[in-house]
Amino acid sequence: MPGLFQGLEIGKRALLSTQVVLQTIGHNVANVNTPGYSRQRVNINTTFPELSAHGPIGSGVQVRDVRHVRDLFLGAQLRRESKSLGQWSYKEKVMGQVEALFNEPHDNTLSDQMNEFWNGWSALATDNTGVSRKALITAAVQLTNGFHQLAGELQTLRDSIDRDMVNITAQVNSKSREVARLNKLIATQEAGGDRANDLRDARDLLVDQMSQYVDINTVEDKLGNLIVYVGAMTIVDGPDTLPIEAKSENVGGVLTHKLVWEGSNVELTNLNGQLKGLIDSRDEIIPRYLEELHTLASTIVREVNSIHRTGYGMNDTTGVDFFETSSTDAFNIRVNSDLLADSSLVAAAEAPDSPADNRLAVAMSELQDKKVFFSNSSTISDYYNSLVANLGVETNEAMSFTANYELLVNQVHNSKMAVEGVSIDEEMANMIKFQHAYDAAARVITTMDQALDTVINGMGIVGR
Repeated sequence: MPGLFQGLEIGKRALLSTQVVLQTIGHNVANVNTPGYSRQRVNINTTFPELSAHGPIGSGVQVRDVRHVRDLFLGAQLRRESKSLGQWSYKEKVMGQVEALFNEPHDNTLSDQMNEFWNGWSALATDNTGVSRKALITAAVQLTNGFHQLAGELQTLRDSIDRDMVNITAQVNSKSREVARLNKLIATQEAGGDRANDLRDARDLLVDQMSQYVDINTVEDKLGNLIVYVGAMTIVDGPDTLPIEAKSENVGGVLTHKLVWEGSNVELTNLNGQLKGLIDSRDEIIPRYLEELHTLASTIVREVNSIHRTGYGMNDTTGVDFFETSSTDAFNIRVNSDLLADSSLVAAAEAPDSPADNRLAVAMSELQDKKVFFSNSSTISDYYNSLVANLGVETNEAMSFTANYELLVNQVHNSKMAVEGVSIDEEMANMIKFQHAYDAAARVITTMDQALDTVINGMGIVGR
C-alpha cells in the first residue's frame, strides 16, 4: 500500500536513474573526439503503479536500457562511398607516381633525349666528321639509358604495387579477426539482455575501415553477431573468420600475387576499394604504359635500322644496324656494340666513295617527323606526346574522381555525425537538466525522511 516508505523508494529510484543518465552524459562528453563513437542515450520509463483504494498510484521511474544512436542507412551509404573513394584514391596515388616518372615537361626527360638523338643526326648532316659521329653515339646511348631507366622504374612501381596487395590483405585479415573477436564478446555480454554499445561502436568502426579496402556487405543475426560478406563469400561469421590470401605465382617469369580465399585457388571476384584500384593499376595501367614504351622503343629501332643499314660509313662500310637487332623493347634497346667500338661505322652517306654525301643523315634527322604509327598517320613525336597527354588525362580523371568521392564521403560522414555524434552543447544542457532532477529527487527523500521522523518520533507524545 502506498505510504511514506513507498515515497522513499520513489526518491531512491529517481536518484539511481538520474545517476545513470549523468554517468552516460559524462561518458558521451569524454568520448566526444573518439573515432567511431556514437552518442548514448538512457531510456527511462515509469515503474508499474501500485494499487490503492484511490486507484493506481505511481511508483516512480526506472532505467529500461542504455542504447547508442545509430543511423543504419547512413552507415551503409558511408561504406559504399568509402569503397569507391578507396579505389580512386589508390589509382590517384599510382597515376601521380607514373606521371612523376615521365616527369614531362622538364629537363632530361625521354622527350629531351629523343630530341638530342635527332639533333645528333642533324649535326652529322652538316659535319660528318668523327666528332659528330661520337656525339651522335653518346646521344643514342643516353636515349637507350632513358628507355631502360623509365621502363625499369615502371616495373619497380608495378612490383611495389604487387607488394601492397600482401600488406592490404594482411590488414583486412587483421580487422576481420578483430570483428570476429568483438562478435564473441558482444554475444556474451548481450546474452543477459544488456546492450554492448561501446563494443558495437568498435566493431562498426572496424567494418567501416575494411570497406576502404574491399567490397563488403554486412548482416546482423539475432544473437547480435555481424556477418561480413565479400561478394557471396563470408569473411566473418560470428566468432569465425575465413581469411583471404595474396597467393604468389609466376606469370611469364614475373613473380606476382593473386587474391584468393586462404588455402584454396578460389579467387575473389567481387572487388572494390583499394584492392580494386591496386589490381587495376598493377594489371592494366602500368602494363599499358610499359607496352606503349616498348612499342615506341621497338619502332625507333626498326625505323632507324632500316635506313641505317642502307647507308655507308666513313670507310664505305654498309649493311650495319645502328641498334642491336635483339632490341625489341624498352628494357633491352641497345646501340650496336660495333658502333660503340668504332664510330666511323655510323652511316651518313647514301652512296659509297662520297665523303661529302650527307643524305642519309638528313633522312635520319627527318625520321622524327615521318608518320610511322597508326597506319602511317602519326609520327614518333606525336606518339610519345599522345602517351604523355593520355597520362595527364588519366591522372586528372583519378584526381577528379578522388575529390568527388572524398567530398561525398565527407558529406555522408557529416550527416551521420549529425545523428550519431556527440554535441557538447546538447550534453551540457542535459547535464544541467538532470542535475536539477537529481537535486529534486534528493529533496524528495529528505522530505519523506522528515515525515517519517515526525511519525516515528513525534506522534503519540501528547499525554505522556
